[in-house]
Amino acid sequence: MPATPKKPTKAKATRAKQAPLKLSLACGDHKPDGFKGVDIIKTASADYKVDLLKFPWKPFKNNSVDEIECSNFVEHIPHGDSYNDPFFQFFDELYRILKPAEFDPANPNIPIKGFATITCPYYSSMRAWQDPTHHRAISEASFLYLNKQWREDNKLTHYPVKCDFDFSYGYIVAPEWQNRSEETQAFAIRNYINAVSDIRVTLIKRA
Repeated sequence: MPATPKKPTKAKATRAKQAPLKLSLACGDHKPDGFKGVDIIKTASADYKVDLLKFPWKPFKNNSVDEIECSNFVEHIPHGDSYNDPFFQFFDELYRILKPAEFDPANPNIPIKGFATITCPYYSSMRAWQDPTHHRAISEASFLYLNKQWREDNKLTHYPVKCDFDFSYGYIVAPEWQNRSEETQAFAIRNYINAVSDIRVTLIKRA
């Protein structure tokens, strides 16, 4: 008689069924479907109580998280000094816990693992300045410093940051500009305050 195939052990079966780990950082009272919430306060949406300005984020191991989303938090990160800036520490930690990037086989430009989506008020919007607890104004150029090659090209390797991300971005345009032509929108984004309310950035972990 042919040998009876062995059944998978319980541990192997559990790993096979394990869902991707997706984290919503600074989730507050809301997290997207399919995400685990992380916040300094234990809300109904927070699955993990973590101070995101204390490093490392102890619950999360290296290369353990599939996807991260973080909305309206980065602008609250306080300034440090030239050798110890929480902005860089935050993104170094985000880089540490993300898995290496993987892409959709049908579209190699779309990441399915190892990426983060960051949403912030745009620097030229009053939303960036109206909240007294905001510390930073964020633009697309802010994320150049998270790319290793860009730091090397611009002789900024002495900056206290180690992460290496590729990134892309898009704008949440103010309602009065949404139905205008692409050319008109592009001009407004470059030249007018309050043309953009938020910027949304996708960071992709480089190996």
